Amino acid sequence: MRKRFLVLIFLASTLTVGTASFFISRAIYKRAYEKEKAELNQKVFEIYYYGRINLFKEENKNISNIDVSFVGDSLTDGYDVKSFYPDYNVINRGINGDNTFGVEKRLDCSVYDVHPKVVNLLIGANNFDTMLDNYETIVTKIKTNVPDTKIILCSLTSMTGNWAKNNEKARKNNIKIQEIAERNGCYYADLYNALLDSNTNELKSEYSLDGGHLTNAGYQVVTSVITPILKSVL
Repeated sequence: MRKRFLVLIFLASTLTVGTASFFISRAIYKRAYEKEKAELNQKVFEIYYYGRINLFKEENKNISNIDVSFVGDSLTDGYDVKSFYPDYNVINRGINGDNTFGVEKRLDCSVYDVHPKVVNLLIGANNFDTMLDNYETIVTKIKTNVPDTKIILCSLTSMTGNWAKNNEKARKNNIKIQEIAERNGCYYADLYNALLDSNTNELKSEYSLDGGHLTNAGYQVVTSVITPILKSVL
């Protein structure tokens, strides 16, 4: 009986160790996979980022008298500004996946080299937690290098679905954006509330493709907020 008991203990301990090893191996594999996935995504982004910058530089050789440069991330990249602002000479300087640090690095080809009358900045959704580290620096650099250029600072937009968890961060950061606008003599465009569904306190579903990116109807709302500002400036 004692021998049988010892055998059972041995088998149980073996299974326990084996099970633990399995989960540990699985956890290690998952971490390695996530790291490799993140590195691949970063490489894909860098290819797109520098590809867009090269495109901007080429376009800049043949453009002049720009009214508005729209600078930002995917929300700007996917914004057909030429169609939405037919009365103005506009350029799109949005890069899908970009953040405030990426924008700061490319201010020359996005702003300085084209010396627009107005810069419309919509950035920060890809780095909520760190966007305020250099947001005002971007504004300061624009004012220093192209002092005649007016600046519109757009709030972060409201979101829905799986993205709605970021709404609280967006609201808090928008307060800071508005303060930066007031402190630096910039215009502030409140896109957050313009796109908000008061019943759900989230981005209206008809304005959303996936919870964060905008439909054509969403961009119409964005345009309706920005256009009056442009009319007062240009």
